Amino acid sequence: MTLLAPYVRILARGPGRSRNLTRGEAETAMTLILQGDVSREAVGAMLMLMRYRGENAEELAGFVSAMRRECGAYADLPVAVDWPSYAAGRTRGLPWFLLAAKLVAEATGPVLLHGWNSHQGSHASVREALPALNIPIAGTPEALKAALETSGIAYLPTETAAPRSFDLLRLREVLGLRSPVNTALRLLNPANAPVSLQGVFHPPFLTLQADAAHLLGQPNQTVLKGGGGEFERNPAKPVPLHGLRDGTPWEGTAPALLDETRRLSETTEDPEMLIATWNGTYSDPFVTGIITGTAALALLTAGKTPCLEQAQVMAEVLWADREVLAPA
Repeated sequence: MTLLAPYVRILARGPGRSRNLTRGEAETAMTLILQGDVSREAVGAMLMLMRYRGENAEELAGFVSAMRRECGAYADLPVAVDWPSYAAGRTRGLPWFLLAAKLVAEATGPVLLHGWNSHQGSHASVREALPALNIPIAGTPEALKAALETSGIAYLPTETAAPRSFDLLRLREVLGLRSPVNTALRLLNPANAPVSLQGVFHPPFLTLQADAAHLLGQPNQTVLKGGGGEFERNPAKPVPLHGLRDGTPWEGTAPALLDETRRLSETTEDPEMLIATWNGTYSDPFVTGIITGTAALALLTAGKTPCLEQAQVMAEVLWADREVLAPA
């Protein structure tokens, strides 16, 4: 009998008898999976049953607790803000949030971007944009520490930080559907940063991410429905917010910054405009609103201002005072 059989049985007993896993059961199951002592058929069955039932906060917290042990070498790095990036990019434009992250690092201290975006293969690829923006990619704890000290911001690839968890993420290519692993990795926070920023695509995950973070003891977090699932704010419409403030569940709304109707994908598709925007040789008020509006939410989450209005002012000042980047 496969070691995962008891957990598959819990999820699949049938109407009136099946249930979600407890946090402890989910953590044990994920630990077994990451140890490699189970069949991929059993793993696929369990993950798809969880997807069908709808994963809950306890299951996500259990998964994350197990996954964090895999990337424990990064746990003590001095990171102020955790910024996951796992979106597929099909419904978004360029990754303008990277410019917001650079602004935030100036005010909060080190920002850690982490994720997997190489699968995008389009103009929206996050990793392809990093070199021109002077955001280093680091794959070891030593390299990441040095990058954060030098640049104040760095990107950690999931496949190097947590390779076994990454293998589970790529089961999507086999199963044809996302699984709870996709959600759990957004909550990974490998350096245990006190501030976590979460972007989701599907609205039900707004509260799910916040509830799981609460169980994990995350002090401060903001979750929004962002472009393609990234933490990126549309400045042309009100954006519902969920998360945590000093460990207490919190929710609010970010009002529209611009009086227009426009999608995040309705901006230039030329990747060279990322560096051109930063350096001031390309200007679009909507794009500027994306950048400063996103940065403002991060600054508010980090406690740099008491309200969103002041955070927006702070973000705009940081944007006005940014330093031009030399060609990569």
